[in-house]
Amino acid sequence: MTRGRLKVFLGAAPGVGKTYTMLEEGRRLLGEGRDVVVAIVETHGRIATEAMADGLAVLPRRTVDHRGVRLTDLDLEGVLARRPEIALVDELAHTNAPGTDYEKRWQDVEALLDAGINVLSTINVQHIESLNDVVERITGVPHRETIPDEVLRRADQVEVVDLAPEALRGRLADGCIYPSGRIDAALSNYFRVGNLTALRELALLWLADEVDSALQRYRSEQGIDDKWEARERVVVALTGGPEGRTLLRRGARIASRSAGGQLLAVHVTNQDGLRDADPAELAAQRGLVQKLGGTYYEVVGDQTSKALVDFAKGANASQLVIGVSRRSRLAALLTGPGIGATVIRESGEIDVHMVTHAAAGRRFALPHPGGALSWRRRALGALVALVGGPLLTLLLTIFRSEESITGDVLSYQLLVIVVALIGGIWPALFAAVLSGLTLDFFFIDPVRTLTIGEPAHFTALILYIVNAVLVSYVVDQAARRTRAASRAAAESELLATIAGGVLRGQDTLRALVTRTREAFGLDAVRLRGVDGTLLSEATSQPPSPGQAEAVTVPVGERAVLELDGRPLAAADRRLLAVITTQVDTALEYRDLSRAASEVGPLAEADRVR
Repeated sequence: MTRGRLKVFLGAAPGVGKTYTMLEEGRRLLGEGRDVVVAIVETHGRIATEAMADGLAVLPRRTVDHRGVRLTDLDLEGVLARRPEIALVDELAHTNAPGTDYEKRWQDVEALLDAGINVLSTINVQHIESLNDVVERITGVPHRETIPDEVLRRADQVEVVDLAPEALRGRLADGCIYPSGRIDAALSNYFRVGNLTALRELALLWLADEVDSALQRYRSEQGIDDKWEARERVVVALTGGPEGRTLLRRGARIASRSAGGQLLAVHVTNQDGLRDADPAELAAQRGLVQKLGGTYYEVVGDQTSKALVDFAKGANASQLVIGVSRRSRLAALLTGPGIGATVIRESGEIDVHMVTHAAAGRRFALPHPGGALSWRRRALGALVALVGGPLLTLLLTIFRSEESITGDVLSYQLLVIVVALIGGIWPALFAAVLSGLTLDFFFIDPVRTLTIGEPAHFTALILYIVNAVLVSYVVDQAARRTRAASRAAAESELLATIAGGVLRGQDTLRALVTRTREAFGLDAVRLRGVDGTLLSEATSQPPSPGQAEAVTVPVGERAVLELDGRPLAAADRRLLAVITTQVDTALEYRDLSRAASEVGPLAEADRVR
């Protein structure tokens, strides 16, 4: 026997017209010559609903006596005996009267469907089990009659009966939903505009999710892998590193730009179950996903890039957010393209966002051309390469012999290392290439040519370059650490001076302003009150006519600092924030001292009095 089909009319709140629409659909099917009966309909005395039921065959109800009360309910046996083609069964979540075959009406509907009878039914969003507590938080009204989500999901068709909140409130005010004695209370409580809007959104989103599930089933059954942009879905790839939070927030912003956007976060684990991700960081990111309204997934894959792309395609994603690789350019050259490049190549129609972050490129990186070395050291390194190379060549040419080639190579290698120690990577690379070419031209047969006839000669040139890179990297890192240590020492000294002055109770405003100008190399620093009064000033030279406007930095609610001179870097502004806090403390101490000096004579006078 073929199972019957179920169509459910879903409403956001009572009175939107679910029963009316169901009866209207029954009349339409009856007009097509179908066998339609009303198994049970609750009109609640609404005239328009009762009028819509006219002309439809209505089956008798079953009567049940319960504790002296006569109750009427669906007569399941009568409907099964009548065996109509289509039965109209209102209020799917209704609890049956005691003594009936089933506890819930949706169980009666299941029996009708198993018997091959098609059913039209109705339900409100508050009766869906997974949304019941959400509706209670919105409206403050508990609903004990619910149906499992799976029952509604198994329906062959779900149609939302939608009505704008203001229109529904208008129907309620006109007496079309409740008797006149209940209208005012309903309008000011359950049927507030905000409540109705939220319930309406819940109903539409539930149906949207169901449509999405149906679409996924269809794509899976048909073997469709192409991207269908029915909804904006953003997949964020998490590695377990600290950059994950940045990626999640960026993905959430992308998803929020379109209505119904969805955020999915995925972490790929190797098939052996081992991973280098920080479990605590990954757990924190999982919590952030939930706060952002997204869904967290973990998938297993041997190739991370392929697993990411497969997951994104399977989720019908429209956007894929990944972080910029933490590998350096040198690592990329040695090990080939990273995950990001592979994902972009294999993503197909999915848009890929490469998001930069603080950890990008932190693993072994070549020094920046600017580097930590001063321009004087880099210029000196280049000068040593330019002068030392020809001088070394002249010296070695004088003493050249067939047995001296090893010494010649080591001499040029020493020159490269010396240049790297002085000037860093770029002068060292220049010296390595120049010395390699010089060796080949003057000391390796055939001499006076740049022909590299032996593979070993080419290998020697590569070794020069590698030596230059390694040594210059060490020099650059040492210079960076030296500069950082010097700055840290200067900052500590400055802060110690400031804090000491405050603790000693001195009038430190002048010292603070002066040290601020000296520490940052500014032309002038002025401390003004909020009313524009000049409290303190430190200048190194008078302002010039073409000087740019001073930068103003707030100092609490009492004053502002005016800074003339060069723009401050980010690290400078961090230190400046500490200084402004100390200035604010000094101002507060000054005000308290003045108040105390004024209170002292008054206290003495009171004591005498």
